[in-house]
Amino acid sequence: MDIPAGQFKARCLQLINMVKEKRSEIIVTKRGKPVAKLVPLEEDALDGLLGYLRGSVTIVGDITLPVGERWDADADGE
Repeated sequence: MDIPAGQFKARCLQLINMVKEKRSEIIVTKRGKPVAKLVPLEEDALDGLLGYLRGSVTIVGDITLPVGERWDADADGE
C-alpha cells in the first residue's frame, strides 16, 4: 500500500495498528516518490535485543571510588 506523507501523518496511529494486525507494509511517498516504509516488527526481534549484552561486562573493584587521577574539571579555577 502506498500513501502520501500528509495522509500518513493524519492517520499514523491507525496505520501502525493496521500494519501490526495485517502484517502488511506501507510505503510513504512525497510528491509521488517513496521516502519511507512502515513494516511489521518480527515477533522475536525485541527478544534478541533485550539483554543482548548481558554478561559481557565485568566490573573490577569499586566503580564509585575516585581513580586518583586529577582531571582538568577538578582544577577549581586554576
